[in-house]
Amino acid sequence: MGCSCPSDGSAPKARPAERRSIQAWRTFPGNAILIKQNGKAHIAGACDHMTEDEVLAPRWGWIIDPAPGQWGRINATAPAMATGGNTSLSAASRCLDCMDGLGDA
Repeated sequence: MGCSCPSDGSAPKARPAERRSIQAWRTFPGNAILIKQNGKAHIAGACDHMTEDEVLAPRWGWIIDPAPGQWGRINATAPAMATGGNTSLSAASRCLDCMDGLGDA
């Protein structure tokens, strides 16, 4: 009756967790770390609550070519410093939506 439940009345089978795909952006490569004024790091295209057109200095800084593993090391004691855009910005935490989209939450 409009749902995807099995017709035999059994419980629906659980679907595997769906992973969001990283969207291609024009300006920033898929591994670029974007740093917002609030100190939160994002990965270009990994979350859907911002667009590439919003990522402009001075509200944002970025790291175009981060060191291997740098995304996973971002925390309060090892912040990521912007190397482009607003280079005075640093990120001490990572966006949860980006972490989910990348599968590293």
